[in-house]
Amino acid sequence: MMDFAPLLQPDRGQPARTITLLPPETFDGWLTRQSVATRALATAQRFAAKPNTHMLIPDGDGIVVVAGAADATSPWALAKLAESLPEGTYRLDGAEVGANALGWLLGQYRFTRYRKAEDSAPRVLLTRDVAHRDEVIRLAAATAQVRDLVNTGAGDLGPAELEAEAQILARAHHAEIVVTSGDALARDYPMIHAVGQAATRERAPRLIELHWGDPGHPRIAIVGKGVCFDTGGLDIKPSAGMRLMKKDMGGAAHALALAGLVMAAKLPVRLHLLIPAVENAISGAAFRPGDVLKTRKGLTVENTNTDAEGRLILGDALTRAGEEKPELILDFATLTGAARVALGPDLPPLFTDDEALAAELLAAGVAEDDPVWRLPLWDGYDDMLKSDIADMVNAPDGGFAGAITAALFLRRFVPKDTTWAHLDVFAWRPSGKPGRPKGGDAYALRAAYRVLKGRYSGV
Repeated sequence: MMDFAPLLQPDRGQPARTITLLPPETFDGWLTRQSVATRALATAQRFAAKPNTHMLIPDGDGIVVVAGAADATSPWALAKLAESLPEGTYRLDGAEVGANALGWLLGQYRFTRYRKAEDSAPRVLLTRDVAHRDEVIRLAAATAQVRDLVNTGAGDLGPAELEAEAQILARAHHAEIVVTSGDALARDYPMIHAVGQAATRERAPRLIELHWGDPGHPRIAIVGKGVCFDTGGLDIKPSAGMRLMKKDMGGAAHALALAGLVMAAKLPVRLHLLIPAVENAISGAAFRPGDVLKTRKGLTVENTNTDAEGRLILGDALTRAGEEKPELILDFATLTGAARVALGPDLPPLFTDDEALAAELLAAGVAEDDPVWRLPLWDGYDDMLKSDIADMVNAPDGGFAGAITAALFLRRFVPKDTTWAHLDVFAWRPSGKPGRPKGGDAYALRAAYRVLKGRYSGV
């Protein structure tokens, strides 16, 4: 994983190039105060302080950077500069780095597992807010962890590799890992087993659990969908739909990253991380449309679509989470195409029956520039889950309200007295933005972490 610490250093007055952030509406006034040479340079470079543009002004033996920024408080105000400035050390002119630090770090993120970075020259930013520095570095590292995991090809990231990631996390924070697989999985977590039973032995399904923290502290659970590749099963996806299914473990990537943030911050909680890890493969052993599946909770589910497998594995994991009687459960899942149709790739739908939690997550999304949008757990659609032969179906006919009915399915596996939120994340950025390259990405991660910090540490 990329080491961001060298890119954000304490400001001790060391030599550095100056960056001036200039809102577009102040450009004309700023230009009139500059020298003839600077005005000519701005004209020659067609610089007008538009967002994500900059100009370099010679200054003795060095340079000064002037950059356009529509919102200097945005986490992404410096991201384009971090991608494109010459190698060196920089400081903001007359301002503290603040939220800008995150974009500076993530603007230099590169996924290098399969090829060398085209540009690896480090750009260092100086900050006077040393206390905030470690937190920003952790947030950048957590985001990079999600990106790295989602960007990794499914041939290199199966259930065993997800387990290895959880083991690394456990060793770093002295946590306990419990992994259930084989006959025990078939007996105790039948839906997880059913979805993953067609995979090869090397990619066998499992439930990964991590326990951390003082048992006397408030209990919370973080659950992440870990479908390491999704063919759609016997309801096979078309090639276009299967192309990006390496990202179907994006919920697990978010859960791992959020758990790491919680433990690194030493929040006073008893953490329970759960990742049902499977490959939804095709073989003679694959589960079939029309099969009636048992569940850990004791309900029966008529499988009407093998491509609606994520909610199945999450149902068993949510049941297990509820058995520990947590006061809060958060789940992340790349669950439905319907969520993307409704809200697009950048805006994860939030589902919860708890008004206080909804308000906290929405406010945190705004504060962190990591937005979510609430959709209803509409009781009127619960009848869509009816089955003629079992307690429920996993995928209603017709396709209406697909994101909502998937969330309603999950709700049946959450204890009624437990606060719960479901985040249907895309985990993928179809086109790049400064600091947010095309490919795997984290959504609602910073918002969720802010809520947990606010609830359990008062920060």
